[in-house]
Amino acid sequence: MTTELALVDTNVLVYSFFRDHPLCPASAHLLDHAQTSAAGLCVVPQVLAEFYAIITNPRRVSVPFTAAEALAELANIRALPGLTQLPVPLDIVDRWSALLKQRPVTGHDFFDAQLVGAMLGNGVRKIYTFNVKDFIPFPELEVLEPPSPSEPEAVEKREGS
Repeated sequence: MTTELALVDTNVLVYSFFRDHPLCPASAHLLDHAQTSAAGLCVVPQVLAEFYAIITNPRRVSVPFTAAEALAELANIRALPGLTQLPVPLDIVDRWSALLKQRPVTGHDFFDAQLVGAMLGNGVRKIYTFNVKDFIPFPELEVLEPPSPSEPEAVEKREGS
């Protein structure tokens, strides 16, 4: 890991909690790095809110967490020394509005633009995600898949990968 901050996308957090999911090992491996203060990982409130909403939703996960369990896991995630919680930039609406003018999206895809706005507002240009294609429209980002436990570094993914 480098000291330059890289955002951890919601899907990485979610998969790390479901051992039967094939992406769990890579997700858990990335979050293991957050045990050290030099990990350089971060989240924004949107990621934490999405995490809570997904892991407590029986339509999204096979064994949903209770509200109390989900809140406890959020507290554990927020306490990781190598995972910084960044604020929502005050100009977030202006930021995602500008992004949408350059790359119009609709519906649920809007939330990716909002996330990118929060990242850029905090000076973050790297994201770890398994939804690589969702962030291809944003060339200002370096989109990375979490490395598997056998890989030393994350692999950059771009269109056509």
